[in-house]
Amino acid sequence: MANTSEYFSLTSDSWAGFIADAQSRLSASPRLLILALFNIPLVAIALNVLWQWIAPRDPSLPPVVFHWLPFVGSAPSYGNDPLKFFFECREKYGDVFTFILFGRKVTVALGPKGNNFVLGGKSVALSAEDAYTHLTTPVFGKDVVYDVPNDVFMEQKKFVKVGLSTENFRAYVGMIEQEVSDFFRRDPSFQVFQKNTTEEWGSFDVLKALSEITILTASRTLQGKEIRQSLDKHFADLYSDLDGGFTPINFLFPNLPLESYRKRDVAHAKMSQFYQDILRKRKEGGSEYEHDMMAALMNQKYRNGRPLADHEIAHIMIALLMAGQHTSSATGSWTLLHLAANPDIAEAVYQEQVEHFGSGDGHFRSMSYDELKKLPVLDSVIRETLRLHPPIHSIMRKVRDEVVVPPSLSAPAEDRSFVVPKGYYVLACPAVSQVDPRIWKNAEEWDPTRWSDPEGAAAKAYTEYNDENGEKIDYGFGLVSKGTESPYQPFGAGRHRCIGEQFAYLQLGTIIATILRHVELRLPGPFPAHNYHTMITLPKEPRIIQYRRRHRE
Repeated sequence: MANTSEYFSLTSDSWAGFIADAQSRLSASPRLLILALFNIPLVAIALNVLWQWIAPRDPSLPPVVFHWLPFVGSAPSYGNDPLKFFFECREKYGDVFTFILFGRKVTVALGPKGNNFVLGGKSVALSAEDAYTHLTTPVFGKDVVYDVPNDVFMEQKKFVKVGLSTENFRAYVGMIEQEVSDFFRRDPSFQVFQKNTTEEWGSFDVLKALSEITILTASRTLQGKEIRQSLDKHFADLYSDLDGGFTPINFLFPNLPLESYRKRDVAHAKMSQFYQDILRKRKEGGSEYEHDMMAALMNQKYRNGRPLADHEIAHIMIALLMAGQHTSSATGSWTLLHLAANPDIAEAVYQEQVEHFGSGDGHFRSMSYDELKKLPVLDSVIRETLRLHPPIHSIMRKVRDEVVVPPSLSAPAEDRSFVVPKGYYVLACPAVSQVDPRIWKNAEEWDPTRWSDPEGAAAKAYTEYNDENGEKIDYGFGLVSKGTESPYQPFGAGRHRCIGEQFAYLQLGTIIATILRHVELRLPGPFPAHNYHTMITLPKEPRIIQYRRRHRE
């Protein structure tokens, strides 16, 4: 019994010690957890750095940009200022290198030759659909743009091109002029203008104003009468929710359980139905309509004889609305900011209007499409703005089959070819070649006069972009300029070159000319920096422009 009692006594003591030790460990666990939270990332970073130093490099692959953070890679540097990042990488690695972007391996090819390598590559090897469909399909919709094989997308571009006819353009100029003038007379930002005084200065947020003007003018012309008449708060809310799904985070992480993603999907369904309802009424003969883009699409058929389905037309219309609004409002904003910062050039644009369209009493007659194309000062201002501020700085393709980067693109010290493996992305950055000091004189300076020098880099680049000395290419939507070897590519190049380029020039030219007819501009503060955290490169806040009415009406 004594032994039994001793046994139980020892057992009891052991359990008491075990419990006390467990309690001590539990009380220390928060500290251990905190230490782990600090130390595990540090260990991961250390291992990532060590691996980059000691791991044997495959000489057939492009050099990889050094990065501290595993998985994240160079995303912070690229995301905050891609041009600065690329220029710094070029100094270290040459024109071809790979960087890590949230687990993706992205091989960059810089310069005109790099642009040609990526944008002039064969679609069977370098796929735009694989690179972008997860971003564009939820916004634009199924069965259009990057949600279809490349040959089908090329057919759809051909259908859109029918609606972008010269005949339609001639009708659009007056519509755009009227929309801009009406906007000045009713928008709260232009109350000083509405006072009919030429003495007082007012102010407006240029991006906000241009965003509204762009969507008004696009809806009045390309989108059609019914869409223009429906631009109320409900439509604006739908557009805003849809636009909220077209951001860098949607590109990088397409399936997050966020409210903005849910709103995007609801807005797309409602907007798609909105367009399809209009189509149904048109087909039933219940409404009269102009020969707008929707009318053009209703009459098109694929090569196999199948007409476009209603949802395909609706989704193409959504794509045109979203893509065109972003790029034109951004370019229009940058243009007005530069004109406000350079009143002498703004005055030159105004005097060009007076010379061609002035009536001598401070009033103007309407422009025509053919006349608009023959205004060298206005044209140079828009071209130069697009050179410094292309709406899209990076253009990606996903590699379906490994591709060889020719020796002419590798670093000078490594005159050999690289291989980009299947599953990588390749990236062209025309924005780099458009401000490359090796190509352009005073590359960072906004100087529209460079476009009037027939022997300068601008004239040469523009000739190369439009293949004025070569043959046009038909990718499936009619003959177009390839332009992939030009250092100036504001509307992309190759098979994915924007077919709305001519409409964009028409829209921007008419908007800028009409605004300068109405008001003088000045910039009250420093010139805004680039905001690279958006899909389209926008001016950062504050982006306020001051204005004063030019004349009484």
